[in-house]
Amino acid sequence: MKQATVEISMYPLKEEYEPAIIAFIDHLKSCEGFKVRVNETSTHLFGDFDAIFDGLRTGIKMAWAEYEKSVFVMKVLGANLEGSARNL
Repeated sequence: MKQATVEISMYPLKEEYEPAIIAFIDHLKSCEGFKVRVNETSTHLFGDFDAIFDGLRTGIKMAWAEYEKSVFVMKVLGANLEGSARNL
């Protein structure tokens, strides 16, 4: 089981953007196999690589189907860094 850390930000291209972001984050939180940490500018996912990308695949497809145009920006690391920066 390969571990990963993903940082993702969603930018819905519409005036009322908050419902789309909240729905996307709620979807990620409902998935199993990884942890979700949300801050003001992005969402961090920590855990199993396959579980993370299964959750992202379904979440992004859902967002595009319901809210149409949204941009997703991601950083992906092939290791689980959960908790490594807590002392900074």
